Amino acid sequence: MSLQAQARPPKWSPNPSHDMPRNLIGHGPSPPDPYWPGNAKIAVSFVINYEEGGEYSVLDGDSKSESYLTEAVGATPRIEARNTNIESEYDYGARAGIWRLLSVFEKAGLKGTVYGVGLALEGNPAVAKECLKLGWEVGSHGWRWIDYHDMPEDQERVEINKCIDVITAQTGQAPRGWYIGRLSPRSYSLLYQIYKERGLELLWLSDSYADDLPYYQAIPSALDDGNAEPFLILPYSLDTNDFKYLMPNNWSSPDDLLNYLIGAFDELYAEGEEGSPKMMSIGLHARISGRPGRTGAIRKFVDYVNSKSNVWVATREEIARHWKATHPYQ
Repeated sequence: MSLQAQARPPKWSPNPSHDMPRNLIGHGPSPPDPYWPGNAKIAVSFVINYEEGGEYSVLDGDSKSESYLTEAVGATPRIEARNTNIESEYDYGARAGIWRLLSVFEKAGLKGTVYGVGLALEGNPAVAKECLKLGWEVGSHGWRWIDYHDMPEDQERVEINKCIDVITAQTGQAPRGWYIGRLSPRSYSLLYQIYKERGLELLWLSDSYADDLPYYQAIPSALDDGNAEPFLILPYSLDTNDFKYLMPNNWSSPDDLLNYLIGAFDELYAEGEEGSPKMMSIGLHARISGRPGRTGAIRKFVDYVNSKSNVWVATREEIARHWKATHPYQ
């Protein structure tokens, strides 16, 4: 049993509706061997965040325009008005960027997971169709690319169900995993309730940046009805993530991202060679790395990964199923 399972109970939020406990112990100094398939020294999860068309917009009933993660870093939203310049940046990801990124991976023979915003997928059904053809997993990134923190519970429930319905209609199955991004204090409880009510399989959740390996996390509201098994968390990353191009502490060139990705990969690969394999998540966006000036960095990193032996490039569903089979919750 890992140190994580032996640690003192996690700290709960003073807000009883908050379902995100803290655990500062984790796997400890001797993390479990994940026994990745093929004796891989590292598991690599490529993620494309597909958000274009689900961002803030008065066209969808919002009170403001989008201003986050755009080329105009630091821009402020327009209140009760559109910003067609920024809308067109997002449109670029749907019209051009997503196809350029998927082509890079298709030529390299690699696949990953799409974090799909439901409304964005609904607006461009060809994306999910292409992902299915290429073997990509379509996970959920929420119904909208907005902040859910203060959304009323009833409305969030409706939006979770709408996202499940769209992804099911487009792919033939409900999303097996979720990364909401800007979740509410109730998001995980609602996901548990809705998946249970609908008889669906919820394999993984990724709204955490807390580790380099999967781990289990109990959700109080899920335990209330006698559920004994907590959620499996597949940690995501905001450092090996192209969103930093559009942040104040931004990458100034594609070489910044490429060098950082290679540095992170090399360190984790070395740990794997020393007997402690880890997982690496790479976060991409269609409107960011799908731009011609940035795609080359992704191609170079993909080629670098392909040049190494004993690397398992997998979807998050594949990683989750492997972890549950190898390290079932005790």
